[in-house]
Amino acid sequence: MMHLLALVGSILGLGFLAFAAERVREDLCGRQPDARASRWLRLSGAIVLAAVLALLVWWQGWSLGLVMFSGHTSLAAGTVLCCLILHARLRRQGEGRRD
Repeated sequence: MMHLLALVGSILGLGFLAFAAERVREDLCGRQPDARASRWLRLSGAIVLAAVLALLVWWQGWSLGLVMFSGHTSLAAGTVLCCLILHARLRRQGEGRRD
């Protein structure tokens, strides 16, 4: 259960950080992000990732907690990246069908 919580938190935190990027937000929303929203998304992503790190360190200690955090964030980064790639491909296919 703790692994699932850490993985979901990592995906959420990295999703916030990805959505704060100008290029990603423009691709997903079709408009440039405002600076204030980007700052809040970056702060939210950092807070969620710090909470996940604190949870894992509390649960397993510093040595194993840091290793688990590294593994969870790596898997979460791959998941977020694959979702962004899939979204871009589906969007391109949808645009091609309307022509």
